[in-house]
Amino acid sequence: MPELPEVETTLRALDVAGRTVLAVRGIDYPPTVAPASPETFARALLQRRILTVQRRGKYLLLHLEGEAVLAVHLRMSGRLLQLRGRPEPDRHTRLILDLDDASSLVLRDPRKFARVRVLSRQEYLGLDAALGPEPFSVCRDAAAWQARLFRHPRSRLKALLMDQRFLAGVGNIYADEALHRACLHPLRPVSSLSADEAVRLGEALLEVLEEAIAAEGTTLADGAYRFGEGRTGNFHPMLRVYGREGKPCLRCGTPIVRIPFAARSSYYCPVCQPLP
Repeated sequence: MPELPEVETTLRALDVAGRTVLAVRGIDYPPTVAPASPETFARALLQRRILTVQRRGKYLLLHLEGEAVLAVHLRMSGRLLQLRGRPEPDRHTRLILDLDDASSLVLRDPRKFARVRVLSRQEYLGLDAALGPEPFSVCRDAAAWQARLFRHPRSRLKALLMDQRFLAGVGNIYADEALHRACLHPLRPVSSLSADEAVRLGEALLEVLEEAIAAEGTTLADGAYRFGEGRTGNFHPMLRVYGREGKPCLRCGTPIVRIPFAARSSYYCPVCQPLP
């Protein structure tokens, strides 16, 4: 579930730059660190100093001494916490990195989908090149946004917004929210948009992402997303359509509809977001 606002909030809560990894433990599910074995993964991190931390799309990237990069993708239920002391692993712990300031980075992931890899410089550059631009870099320029959008005339809007090669960081929640704000149906093809509608979509996407970051992300009813030492995000009450099936649209009062979408769900207002 963690999307751009959640990953950005997780990043901002980390205080690890300049810290050295003293111990690697708690790997109870080897696919978390695959293709490396837990032993190889640990050797690659031990006594490495963390230089900087950045976000790229939905990835957290910890740049290490020696040009290696620790890439963390939280997937559906992962959370990366920085806790004081040396916490013992619980049943959802997949990885613990003990740091030299008496804190620990703890990856908890009930569904076991999160992935952590140590990348070489070349692998990191390959990952970066495979991702589309950040929304904040392309959506602020209306001409650039329209040019990028209209290169995909046959694509459906929601599928395109969630394609990480098109735009890095947007997922199910914020695609639905942006489309509702822009009054666009999730299944509309790009070719059906006017120039004004395209601009409206870019503006709506920026707006919802900025608001979600300011609210420190969305923690849903399952409580999966947390950051820092376990804090929750505050954007959930501000959701206009996502997860609100049957509840009234905040704009027109029509019940929100849920439809299946790529093994997930898509939420929209049939009146505010008609399908031409």
